[in-house]
Amino acid sequence: MKPKIKICGLKHPDNIREVIALGPDYVGFICYPGSKRYIGRLDAGWVAKLNGVKKTGVFVNAAIHEVKAAIQQYNFQAVQLHGAETPAYCAELADLGVEIIKAFGISEQFEWATLTAYDPVAHHYLFDTQSSQYGGTGKRFDWKLLAGYTGNKHFFLSGGISAKNIADALSINDRRLYGLDLNSRFETAPGVKDIILLKNTLQTISNE
Repeated sequence: MKPKIKICGLKHPDNIREVIALGPDYVGFICYPGSKRYIGRLDAGWVAKLNGVKKTGVFVNAAIHEVKAAIQQYNFQAVQLHGAETPAYCAELADLGVEIIKAFGISEQFEWATLTAYDPVAHHYLFDTQSSQYGGTGKRFDWKLLAGYTGNKHFFLSGGISAKNIADALSINDRRLYGLDLNSRFETAPGVKDIILLKNTLQTISNE
């Protein structure tokens, strides 16, 4: 089964329209002010009316009432939680009917046992490169570390995925690989996606 495609870090309306026209399964909006791809002044009402793709709000240690408000304002169908959010925090958001994607930064020191507590409350995991920036670094972690993951929950692969290594990502033989998260390596500037590069890469994926 081909992986789902999530294109993350969008913030400019014209660029967002072009990305959605490519037919990804998910698009991600960074709601973390510390990110270069922070949605900032993007009109929430405009985003709320976008259809045809699962809109995902990306948060880092935000107050839960802020996340709930954003879900309503932007009409997010999924939330990606990139900080130290607890299982109880995730469960409270899951009760709203949104898909919960819990992200973890992976390194050789990562304790895979950490995931067990999130199994009942997360719909998917997202494995990214460990960094103080909470993602968007363009750096790839050692995908061999995925061998340490012994759980059953499906996951998105993130962190440094590019047009040059997309074939390697697609060759990962893991039934739990649910989706690929495409972000900084497909940009002309932070938050501005290279439509031609994305189009060609999605074509490569569909031909595999």
